[in-house]
Amino acid sequence: MLYVFFLFIVCMRVGELLIAKRNERIVKAMGAKEFGQAHYRWIVLLHVAFLFSFFIEALMKGATLSSWWPFLLPLFFAVQLLRIWALFSLGVFWNTKILVVPNVIVQKGPYRFLRHPNYVVVVLEILLIPLLFRAYITALVFSLLNAYLLSIRIPVEERALAMLTNYKEFNRPRFFPAK
Repeated sequence: MLYVFFLFIVCMRVGELLIAKRNERIVKAMGAKEFGQAHYRWIVLLHVAFLFSFFIEALMKGATLSSWWPFLLPLFFAVQLLRIWALFSLGVFWNTKILVVPNVIVQKGPYRFLRHPNYVVVVLEILLIPLLFRAYITALVFSLLNAYLLSIRIPVEERALAMLTNYKEFNRPRFFPAK
């Protein structure tokens, strides 16, 4: 099961990188400006290291599912649905980099309710994926590292959006829908 699950995640990430590369070309042709280049390599390193850490720790623990898998696996797939919803809602504006097209802000899909639904997905994945296979150290360490990097990335992204769009008027909660 671990090998199939790992392959599924790797295939998803490769597909996302291909989409991001295509979208980058499109939005740069629309005049997009890139921000956060200094921390982007650390984001990439975090995600690659996370996958390897998860896989190795899960193998060391016997590659067996957690007893919580009947709860965790459906939750993981629900998170994937949120990822797909966010990706399709952003369309060509979705990317792994911070690319902002002047005067364009997406306000549909989950972005009607949250400023950063895709980051919610990433936070939940970094927790859920290792927990599914009892890789508790990976879940803890990479959740903390991801929180640190997001504490850098999100302000950079929000400043870029505020500088080039009417983002300040788009007053939505960052991570959790309001009442």
